[in-house]
Amino acid sequence: MNTDERPRSHAIVTGGAGFIGSHLVDRLLAEGWRVTVIDNFDPFYDPAVKERNVAAHLDHPGFELIRADIRSDPLELKRSIRGDVHVCVHLAALAGVRPSFARPAEYLDVNVVGTQNVLELARLLGVRQFIYASSSSVYGTCPNVPWREDERDLQPISPYAASKLSGELLGQVWAHVYGIRFVALRFFTVYGPRQRPDLAIHAFARRILSGQPINVFGNGHSRRDYTFITEIVEGIVQAIEYDLSLFRVINLGNNHTISLMNMIEVLEDVTGLRAHLHHLPEQFGDVPQTWADVEVARQVLGYAPRTLFYDGVQAFMDWLYAEPPLPARAEPSRTGS
Repeated sequence: MNTDERPRSHAIVTGGAGFIGSHLVDRLLAEGWRVTVIDNFDPFYDPAVKERNVAAHLDHPGFELIRADIRSDPLELKRSIRGDVHVCVHLAALAGVRPSFARPAEYLDVNVVGTQNVLELARLLGVRQFIYASSSSVYGTCPNVPWREDERDLQPISPYAASKLSGELLGQVWAHVYGIRFVALRFFTVYGPRQRPDLAIHAFARRILSGQPINVFGNGHSRRDYTFITEIVEGIVQAIEYDLSLFRVINLGNNHTISLMNMIEVLEDVTGLRAHLHHLPEQFGDVPQTWADVEVARQVLGYAPRTLFYDGVQAFMDWLYAEPPLPARAEPSRTGS
């Protein structure tokens, strides 16, 4: 559909200043949506990165930014939102498996209580479609790969994974009680331009470019189902139009696994530089592999990932080379989510 022909709809995107969220906002604004972003610019990584992500949106007539914590009173948040809302895409969360062991209570507070608050906000606004960013981590150490959405032997092994699975269960309740269609999208290792600086491809690339050693935990044989950012955004946009059931869980992955050592080799090839490896014991909470069965996404969304891993890494590096350096970051105090 030509963007001029699409009726202007209104989406709330929580976490819309982040990696995935800012790409989604790009897409929705380009298609003629009104977008209200709720983001508190949490200092888990440098907030200046998120300020840069959102800068291009601030002057768009269809964009509004609410700087707020998702744990805020839903009634107060409701008063800040203008007009009818067609869909809520809930991406905001405290992310990362390893950090969740150091701050389990905070992860559960933000990711579970925060999700409950956003669901309640959706109810108060009369939103009928709710898209939830879940995670492949909910499968944990389940040996039955590739992982299917109907898998009953879920084995989450981190507070982060438990918080994401809890969010899915809350969504099932809101769907059953309030009739809000809840689509839980289980993301598999998303990468690409604007990727969070703490994630492996980004962190490794910067260390290779600066000649610093890379910490390799375990034997390097762990495998991940890397999914390029444009595929994830396409899946979210497709899920916005999903109308087959009130509650649905859907994998968004690439259905192809890459080993840690192979990922490093691709980075070496793309950068033309040799990585210096520092081998360390396996990290508590890491899983040996992630691998998505995406047949449900193909059938009900029309989802079809096409980006080859090498091409995706090349696109990421093109972005990284073009990014001007950020100013030195002052260490923040941790007061928000």
